[in-house]
Amino acid sequence: MDHNCSCILVLPLIDSHLIMRYLPFMQVAITLNISADLQSLFTWNTKQVFVFLAAEYSTPKNTLNQVSLWDRIIPTKEEAKFSVKPKNKYKFIDQGSNLRGRDFNMTLHWHVMPKTGKMFADKLVLPGFRLPESYSYR
Repeated sequence: MDHNCSCILVLPLIDSHLIMRYLPFMQVAITLNISADLQSLFTWNTKQVFVFLAAEYSTPKNTLNQVSLWDRIIPTKEEAKFSVKPKNKYKFIDQGSNLRGRDFNMTLHWHVMPKTGKMFADKLVLPGFRLPESYSYR
């Protein structure tokens, strides 16, 4: 069975700013603009698709940091084409002050959950995002 995604994903950031709320940790507030068409993941055997968006970046301490920002369970093919403008659902926090001016990727992960058989997972990496240099206290 072919679970390759001929996915269409548009992901411009609407707004992002650093917040020093959890000293000494740095937090980022992001407003996203997610448009996706994941309908090609659905077949007669698809029960649902779990999809999540993660920010991924490296620091001197960790070669890969992954922070889940948003997720959704998609129960039907009709609901697999969507456009949303959410704020990050989960806190984007780093252990330290490594986020200022940091380049990062947005990665859309999906898990196809079948009615019967093996679950399948894949992802689509979108590079080229950068966090602001300055921050605000909130």
